[in-house]
Amino acid sequence: MNARASVVALAIGIALVARPARAEYLARRTGDVVRLEDTATQTSVSILPAVGNIAFDMTVKGQKVLRWPFASVEEFTAKPTLSGIPFIGPWAGRLDEQAFYANGRKYPFDMTLGNVRGAIPIHGFLTTTEAWQVVEVKADAHAAWATSRLEFFRNPLWMKQWPFAHAIEITHRLEAGVLEVHTKIQNLASEPMPVSIGFHPYFQLTDSTRGDWTVSVGARTRWLLAPNKIPTGETEPLDRLFDKPAAPLREYNLDDVFSDLVRDARGRATMTVTGTSQQIDVELGPNYRAVVVWSPNPADTGRGSQRLSGAPNPVDRGSFICFEPMAAIADALNLAHKGLYRDLQSVPSGASWEESFWVRPRGF
Repeated sequence: MNARASVVALAIGIALVARPARAEYLARRTGDVVRLEDTATQTSVSILPAVGNIAFDMTVKGQKVLRWPFASVEEFTAKPTLSGIPFIGPWAGRLDEQAFYANGRKYPFDMTLGNVRGAIPIHGFLTTTEAWQVVEVKADAHAAWATSRLEFFRNPLWMKQWPFAHAIEITHRLEAGVLEVHTKIQNLASEPMPVSIGFHPYFQLTDSTRGDWTVSVGARTRWLLAPNKIPTGETEPLDRLFDKPAAPLREYNLDDVFSDLVRDARGRATMTVTGTSQQIDVELGPNYRAVVVWSPNPADTGRGSQRLSGAPNPVDRGSFICFEPMAAIADALNLAHKGLYRDLQSVPSGASWEESFWVRPRGF
């Protein structure tokens, strides 16, 4: 090799060394929005900490996995409603009275405060709070993630309704095209705190309509509901509802509560919706003891199905399905006090409760 060729070769070698490796994972915050990206799988997740820390968008190769019927973040912020993946706390689901029980004691709500509403209070009061603080937004060679923290104990109006001082951290982690939502609850109170939180994710497929989807629920037991959708304490096997492991969704008008989840070797239970080629698996870790499946049938005009316990929702009847990870069934706090529910979890004073669920899109 002559001198000139040696110089050229050396220059090329230096350029190759200096060129940065392709970023597979990216994490950034722009204004109110945190965005996680996995460039290898062409997957992105967007989170809005200022509105309930909701993950409002998950896109795979240009296809939307989450239902979020808003034209802009500004439109959603002005009038937020349940969509995307909202967190529900300090309890999830319905309660059968304007009070809850914990540690053998009754805690009546102060209805004059306005943060708890209705004769049957539902889904707590944290869904759209602005109080989440972003702790970390990072990416490395393995994943991209964002962690936000909610210090519940700082709000007197919240503590009046739920007098257990605690803090919540949620980490959204994107890895290999899969979104993990990890929740950690620190009990700062002097007494054990019951855990009845949950999430209300809205999923959709874009290769077909709801009439072509099939659904599979990894559970053995379905709770029978009263007309007000409160579990009665009675249950029946899942196969009394679904004739097949993967049931045609068009035949069902779902708003049902399931427990006794079927676990794999990792302790995860899987719920699945499948279209023509697309599929979404939602995997629940072992501390999610129940799942609510909600998918109102647009073809049902209000009469309901004799096979189903949930009445149709008159407001939102689009093509979506909600697999809702729940630490406990609806009304668990009060049913446990009555001796009708035995799987209510409690976190000791000074300890933490942690769990994850995973959203795994396929075929997009």
